Amino acid sequence: MTIGVTGAAGQLGRFVLASLRKRGAGNVVALVRSQDKAVDLGVQVREADYDVVATLDSSLKGIDTLLLISSSEVGKRKAQHANVIAAAARQGVKHIVYTSLLRADSSPLSLAEEHLATEKDLKASGLPVTILRNSWYTENYTGSIGGALAGGAFIGSAGDGRISSAARADYAEAAAIVLTSDGHIGRTYELAGDTSYTLTELAAEISRQSGRDIPYRNLSVADYAAVLAGFGLPEPLAHAIAGWDFGASQGGLFDDGHELSRLLGRPTTSLGVSVAEALSKLA
Repeated sequence: MTIGVTGAAGQLGRFVLASLRKRGAGNVVALVRSQDKAVDLGVQVREADYDVVATLDSSLKGIDTLLLISSSEVGKRKAQHANVIAAAARQGVKHIVYTSLLRADSSPLSLAEEHLATEKDLKASGLPVTILRNSWYTENYTGSIGGALAGGAFIGSAGDGRISSAARADYAEAAAIVLTSDGHIGRTYELAGDTSYTLTELAAEISRQSGRDIPYRNLSVADYAAVLAGFGLPEPLAHAIAGWDFGASQGGLFDDGHELSRLLGRPTTSLGVSVAEALSKLA
């Protein structure tokens, strides 16, 4: 069986490739937009640009199982994913695994719309499909620890919303398990961390491990977006991030179903471990 992984040079894709190697998957093809960024992946690399249909048709030849990692280009995802799905159907791909969003059919996050549209396109394609509805990566927050230490506070607009995140490596391992084992076709998995936390609790963990007093400062969506824009983020992206954070206050990132840890056969990575890893990179 030959496994193809789209977006393989990205952060999640690299973790998936590592997990596949650990599971002894031999025939793995990395599908990437730019081969220049994939010289270190250690597997066969093919060019696969979501926007260029010709590259998709050629890159998907001989692929049996495809992991479609969702595009990073919000607003273009539906069309890009549709290009991949159509090419997969033409090339005889036997199984597509797609990384969607936690409870995409009911989520308050604006990200859900494109994910749900892709899920519908996948089902309409007639191809065997597995949907991995991933909650937030813990790294989405721990990546801001350096800024919090510099500014003396962790900021956001999530209020007291509980966030059931997991480490990116956890979601990657789950994907590798689905790609290399039976019984997953037709399934939709709601994947999230075992233990939820508020951003106040995250700030307290950062404070405990760093020895600094780092409180959580909750902002309105508009004020948080303005701060992010002030850091140099494009305004549309700043407003989107602030809106997603507010979605957490509406329960958009909370889940207590433990499907991810059941799939992994182990607990998900704890918040404390993720914070420690982030702090070690700042040392």
